[in-house]
Amino acid sequence: MPEEPIAERYELLEQLGSGGMGDVWRGFDAVLDRPVAVKRIRPQSVTSPQLAKEFEKRFQREARITARIQHPGVPQVYDAVLDETYEQLYLVMELVDGVPLPAYVHPERLLPVSWAVAVAAQVATVLSYAHDVPVVHRDLKPGNILVARDGTVKVLDFGIAAILRSDVTKLTATGSPIGTYQYMAPEQVRGARVTPHTDLYALGCVLHELLCGRPLFNGDSEWQLMTQHIQATPTPLRQLRTDLPSALEELVLHLLRKAPEARPADVQEVYERLRPFLPPPGEQQAEEEAGPAGAPDPTGIFRRPYAPRARAGTGAPAVTGPAQAPGVVVPAPLPEALRAQVREVHAHYAALMEEERYAQAADVVGELIDSAARSLGSENKVVLGLRLRRAFSRQLAGDHRAALPEFEALADAYGRINGPTSEEALNSRAQAARCRGELGQVTEALAGLRDVLEVVRAIDSDMSEDAVELRRDIGMLLLAQGRTADAFDVLDPLYADLCVVLGPDDELTAEVAEALAVIRLDLDGPAGPSF
Repeated sequence: MPEEPIAERYELLEQLGSGGMGDVWRGFDAVLDRPVAVKRIRPQSVTSPQLAKEFEKRFQREARITARIQHPGVPQVYDAVLDETYEQLYLVMELVDGVPLPAYVHPERLLPVSWAVAVAAQVATVLSYAHDVPVVHRDLKPGNILVARDGTVKVLDFGIAAILRSDVTKLTATGSPIGTYQYMAPEQVRGARVTPHTDLYALGCVLHELLCGRPLFNGDSEWQLMTQHIQATPTPLRQLRTDLPSALEELVLHLLRKAPEARPADVQEVYERLRPFLPPPGEQQAEEEAGPAGAPDPTGIFRRPYAPRARAGTGAPAVTGPAQAPGVVVPAPLPEALRAQVREVHAHYAALMEEERYAQAADVVGELIDSAARSLGSENKVVLGLRLRRAFSRQLAGDHRAALPEFEALADAYGRINGPTSEEALNSRAQAARCRGELGQVTEALAGLRDVLEVVRAIDSDMSEDAVELRRDIGMLLLAQGRTADAFDVLDPLYADLCVVLGPDDELTAEVAEALAVIRLDLDGPAGPSF
């Protein structure tokens, strides 16, 4: 893991996976303050400056071509970085929150037909956009296909096989073909020219595995697998799973034909032949069609096409890692070690906030919250302080949807511990209301802010710092709602108070004066009241 950020901006935070072509890391873009995925690729035999220069040109060309695939199912490519030694190259791309297909494939727990077909249909749609560029994937396999939380399917690693192909630069150690042998088309095994039909064969391998829970071929060695793809006859699916429609079996066998020209004409034809097995719009999912427990639903985009984002708390279930084994106790950090961790996180958080890297600041404190809660309890003041920092940084980063439930939970917790009128409880309630305002929930936001203001006035004064901010926010929300007369009734007395306490040249006084000027422009006239 590099000690310095890549290209002075991309930090590698956590390794997510490793494969034959390199490692995938969860990273962070310090310039744009957003999480990214960084694919670190290790070419194994760039042996001369001339070869390195040729590789650099190819790398940049293929990265640009891949970036032209404009489809939601293809993670966006943000950057391509080749280090000065030509020994490490990095693709920086969109970070996808999803689970690779192998997590759902099991011979004893077969997937519903509609679930498997929905994945294949989404992959076919992605390939149609890629083949139009044209880009051939060359390494389509379950491990390169993710199902995101909302059920959309993402196809990873477009262009990487092309970047590392061995016919010109001999970048692999043995000069062997690039690809994964279990999903490699016969022409690819032979080292012949690849075409979009090569991806169709791989899609046939993937769909076969999704429907029966096992790979197409199971050779004991790479050589045996290569021979099977060239010579062996695939087992018809209905011999492995009797409930499959014959037309679906025929499609898979058609995709798996040895000669490229004998396969379906293109991926559009494949999609049309999958359509009869997809759920129609508006159809409810039957109990027997449900996918694995806790898994996203890839059929959802067909049942409810172009549906709006799910309301908070009603979306797809969170996809988590493997369940902890019963009886296993996670050791809590020693108090001294935990105190040191908290100090370190606070310092890192403060530095990131100073640089306005709010999203990363939220991630930094978030990584410590679970372990601290296990050691100290979920409502310990240290844990609550970490949660409060995360909520504030999420809010500043503009992620109001994530900050809102955190602030509401903190308001409840502080209300139980310190009392409902405590500074922490009131502050959390006010921030939750402000998040609601940013999310367009103006009526609820106004009610929340007014409730907090009433308490603040009772225990402090109408001109305390908190009261002034609340009065200003209420007036601005009313103005945004078009309730200009009500907004004037709030902001006009606030302006008079601010002129006395802070003076007319203060920034906040000027802000309120500007809002009042807007109100007067809107209301003065034949139909409006005069102030």
